[in-house]
Amino acid sequence: MPYEIEHALPDPLPADPMPLFHAWLDEAFAQRIQPNPNAMTLATVDADGQPSARTVLCKGIDESLGRVTFYTNRQSRKGMALKHEPRVALLFHWDAFDRQVRIEGRVTQTTDQESDAYFQSRRIESRLGAWASDQSKPIASRDELLSKVVDAMARFKVSLDDMEAEEIPRPPHWGGYHVWANRVELWVGGPGRVHDRARWERTLNTSGDGFSGGPWSVTRLQP
Repeated sequence: MPYEIEHALPDPLPADPMPLFHAWLDEAFAQRIQPNPNAMTLATVDADGQPSARTVLCKGIDESLGRVTFYTNRQSRKGMALKHEPRVALLFHWDAFDRQVRIEGRVTQTTDQESDAYFQSRRIESRLGAWASDQSKPIASRDELLSKVVDAMARFKVSLDDMEAEEIPRPPHWGGYHVWANRVELWVGGPGRVHDRARWERTLNTSGDGFSGGPWSVTRLQP
């Protein structure tokens, strides 16, 4: 057949999309073809109904819970949007592999312990930047921003000659979010734009500080 795809979606489709999604991400990391394979577009809706999108980094996938984790400044535009409307859409696109993953779901904040642990794993430059930058807020010049970085270095006794610190605590406005998926679409590019698509959906129920998901239902989609 002229429209065959070498790495098409399985047939029959798996009952749960998360292991295949995770395997795709692991393969993208292993092949080292595409920079930042964990980069994902995060779409939110502001309080005035204005949608916006930006790229953030996926910092965890929990297959059993069906959720994805990222971290950011919670006082940023996206943080304010998530406070107003804790529902999002995510998009991973690996152009080098002709694969795409779309996720829609509900959002909860990570615990302080989770946020602290991830913050301490970041490079010191990134930890200083989290203190220096009031993300999404206006500033007069680049020099003024860099001056704020210098102030943060002084606060935590870090010098340019010795970029080390015993510990830089996590800013109280900085932390993570879990995206609990209720809809996942996997896409494989095909010749003649006869792509291979499938969508999984499930119901989310409130459970403690997060959600529990019902069984996934799956259907193959026309491109």
